[in-house]
Amino acid sequence: MGSNLGAGIATMVLAIPLLIGAGVAGIGSALFGSSGAASSLICTPDGTPTGAVPGLTAEQVTNAATIVAVGKQMGVPEPGWVVAIAAALQESKLRNLHYGDRDSLGLFQQRPSMGWGTAQQITTPTYAATKFFERLTATPSWQTMSVNDAAQNVQGSGFPHAYAQHEDRARAIVATVGSGNSQAIPGNYAQFVSTCPQIGAGDCNNIQAAGSAAMVAINYACGQRGLPYVWGGNGAGDGGFDCSGLTKAAYAAAGITLPRTAQTQYEATARLIERQLLPGDLVFYGTPGNIHHVGLYVGGGQMIDAATFDVPVGYRPIRHPGDDFAGGGRITT
Repeated sequence: MGSNLGAGIATMVLAIPLLIGAGVAGIGSALFGSSGAASSLICTPDGTPTGAVPGLTAEQVTNAATIVAVGKQMGVPEPGWVVAIAAALQESKLRNLHYGDRDSLGLFQQRPSMGWGTAQQITTPTYAATKFFERLTATPSWQTMSVNDAAQNVQGSGFPHAYAQHEDRARAIVATVGSGNSQAIPGNYAQFVSTCPQIGAGDCNNIQAAGSAAMVAINYACGQRGLPYVWGGNGAGDGGFDCSGLTKAAYAAAGITLPRTAQTQYEATARLIERQLLPGDLVFYGTPGNIHHVGLYVGGGQMIDAATFDVPVGYRPIRHPGDDFAGGGRITT
């Protein structure tokens, strides 16, 4: 842990389920081609890349891949993935929306007022997908229902027949992202960012990362925003996080074990200078022999960290007043 001490006002957020590395490792090569090269990308005017799933942006494919990965990790059979993707296509077009009818939010337009969770929780894709699958699998005989009826039993929509129109597309998406040969993030991420420069801008609403483990780690950290800084804290069960507790928990969500302190995390990662940083890398502060703070780089010069007294987990520039930036670290395991 770093040298910062303190605790903020308790803001409890349910823990996102762990997505072990195998759960997301199926995000492979089809979207950007087997080589992973960004040269096959087509950027839309706003910089969003499109890929091999016809009509879907990288954000939409990433969200679909996350839904499928959560379903796999929870042991939900493939028909359940189709139901979830069809529901998300209808509710949000597979976008993580921060608005909707009344208080509806996120991929599935779940509502805090209806007991789905807090606004922050249900706009975290792994959490939203988990809650969807929990309710789906609690539905008696859901596997004998049509895709439309199974989705409607979870969603309780005012348009109870709307999901059927998305069934064929949902099956095609699942066949792509669930095949083990699809990829939401290309292998050559630096070239990807160069081709579509708006991507990787440090935005939890459009997570991009250099690999599936980094994507899950960022997604986890995004879901912890608002929790207080707690010295020695490892998560909501402790009331919050300290700096290295957050980075350790974020990568544990991806099935990767990091050492517990900022210093030992520095020693366990490959050294980077600032211009080499990619989303998912760690950023360190102090001197090589006395690292006192660590954050998780999310792109655009921003990190998510557990900073200090009375400062909740959230975004912060990696270059901030009084920083003693010591460089980055990349996890190579």
